[in-house]
Amino acid sequence: MNIKVDRVTKQYKNKIAVDRVSFELGKGVTGLLGANGAGKTTLMRMMAGILDPTGGEITAEGVSVTSEEYRALLGFLPQDFGYYPEFTARKFMMYMSALKGLNKGHAKRKTEELLELVGLAEVADKKIGTFSGGMKQRVGIAQTFINNPEILILDEPTAGLDPKERARFRDLISEIGKTSTVLFSTHIVSDLEQIADRVLIMKDGALIFDGAWDNQNGNLEQFYIKEMELI
Repeated sequence: MNIKVDRVTKQYKNKIAVDRVSFELGKGVTGLLGANGAGKTTLMRMMAGILDPTGGEITAEGVSVTSEEYRALLGFLPQDFGYYPEFTARKFMMYMSALKGLNKGHAKRKTEELLELVGLAEVADKKIGTFSGGMKQRVGIAQTFINNPEILILDEPTAGLDPKERARFRDLISEIGKTSTVLFSTHIVSDLEQIADRVLIMKDGALIFDGAWDNQNGNLEQFYIKEMELI
C-alpha cells in the first residue's frame, strides 16, 4: 500500500507546524526523527486522518486518508494512547475490534493471540487502570494490530518499554514491514537503526532529510545529530 504526502501544510494561527512536506511511502519500515516540536506528531495525525491539513493532500492508492476504506487498512498508535481505565485488557481489545467492524469470533481469536504476543495474557482480565506505564503501552501496541493493518503509523511506540520489550517490539515491526507500510517515530534512534529501511528527518516543520538507510551508512545517531546541527 503506497501513501502519498503531497505538499502538506498544517498551520495553527501564526505557527506553521508542518511546512509543505512531500514524500511517498511504500512497503517497508520508515523511521521518522526530529526534536520535540519538529512537527512529527502533527504529520502523523494528518496521515492517520485525525487532523485535516491546512494545505496539500494525503492519499493511499488515490484514496483519501479520511475515508472508511483507508481506516479499515490502518493501525495507529498515537503518542498519548487513550484507554478506559475500568476496561480490562481483553474488554478493551474487543471494544477496539468492534470499532473496526471485525467479526466477533475472529476478534476473540485475534485478541487472545495479541495479548499473548505482548505478554499480557495472564493479566487479560485485570483493569487497565491498574497497569504500569509499560503494560499500558503494550495494550496500545496490541490494539494497533487488531485488524491486520496494511498501514501502520506508530508515534513513539517504544516509550515506557524496558529493553527486552523494546527488542521484542522491534523484531515484530521488522517482520511486519516485509509485507506492510510502516511509519515509526521515536526519540530512541538505536531502535530505528536496526530496522528502518529509510529515514525521514524533520526540523521546524520541514523535511530536511529523506533517504534509504542500512548499516553500511554508518551510525544513524551520529548522522542525525550532524544533520540537525548543519541545518
